[in-house]
Amino acid sequence: MSTTEVLIAAADAHCAHTYHPLPVVIATAEGAWMTDVEGRRYLDLLAGYSALNFGHGNRRLVEAAKAQLERVTLTSRAFHHDRFAAFCAELAALCGKEMVLPMNTGTEAVETAVKTARKWGYRVKGVPAETAKIVVAGHNFHGRTTTVVSFSTDPEARADYGPYTPGFEIVPYGDVTAMRAAVTENTVAVLLEPVQGEAGVIVPPEGYLPAVRELTRQRGVLFVADEIQSGLGRTGRTFACEHEGVVPDVYVLGKALGGGIVPVSAVVADAAVLGVFRPGEHGSTFGGNPLACAVALEVIAMLRTGEYQERAALLGERLHRELAALAGTGRVTAVRGRGLWAGVDVAPGYGSGREVAERLMGRGVLVKDTRGPTIRVAPPLVITEEDLDWGLEQLRVVLGG
Repeated sequence: MSTTEVLIAAADAHCAHTYHPLPVVIATAEGAWMTDVEGRRYLDLLAGYSALNFGHGNRRLVEAAKAQLERVTLTSRAFHHDRFAAFCAELAALCGKEMVLPMNTGTEAVETAVKTARKWGYRVKGVPAETAKIVVAGHNFHGRTTTVVSFSTDPEARADYGPYTPGFEIVPYGDVTAMRAAVTENTVAVLLEPVQGEAGVIVPPEGYLPAVRELTRQRGVLFVADEIQSGLGRTGRTFACEHEGVVPDVYVLGKALGGGIVPVSAVVADAAVLGVFRPGEHGSTFGGNPLACAVALEVIAMLRTGEYQERAALLGERLHRELAALAGTGRVTAVRGRGLWAGVDVAPGYGSGREVAERLMGRGVLVKDTRGPTIRVAPPLVITEEDLDWGLEQLRVVLGG
């Protein structure tokens, strides 16, 4: 057996089978490239679902982490540490908000946003106890906790985890009329992804986000934007909401905030929203730890230059131009996305998304399938034009010409 086969067999024997990874075992990585245990190189066109927006082993982020590792990595929130205030202030400023509630993973941040919205609803809006409602969109992906899967429409994510948490209403994504009908006097929040990543990089119809923003403002409801995958440069703007001039009440952030080095997430809002919490009502031992803050501070500094947003916009134009040409051949039925992020629906007869991903792996390119015929293309924002072109050429070859 090869080293790859031995390691995969060992993982299968001792790890619960909650994932079905491609049969590759990565050993090292740099920039947009990864190398497996056999020494084969692969172009990464997934970027850890946006966690690796700044590439593998980004030296600036690694140096920030190494410097902090030598000082202090964890205090818990029982004590203050000297990186925390700067992290909160800088992230709040990046978002144009006043306060930050730090967590670790994306799903923790979504759970925190749900708790925030409910507490705000009871303490500020005056919704009767135990009646708060949050409106979400169909085909969403906000994480995998029990509460979050309670409002998922994906059978694989939801099945066999009941009884489910009440208090959520699901409406079709992009349907303003349905959203308007769902928002009642007991609604405390609308929770949306500005671009639905797991659903296949679904961009809402033009005008949808502004309409939801106006509706929530009129009805006294919080607009919560889950920018965990779409935010921090991926779409060519700092936040995907910016494409339509929308500023939500609450940002939910994660993935790229940790620079692909440590898990960092946060809920960011004004004091009128996050000010509802009192000591002991929410928390996290690792949330806002010194190592996380050091890396996230460097991420924020990099984003402030605008360089990465500009790269995502320019390379995104190149990506979508080439994918549109491929769609014109009939081998692809649809291409969606924004910036350096695309969902590609493979035409019937050319294989499932999984089969296309496996064939691409054989040609040195790594992508991930989702929802049957769809593959996602989301390389690190540091990818070169030449490498992007090469990766897209492999996709053309895999699809027959």
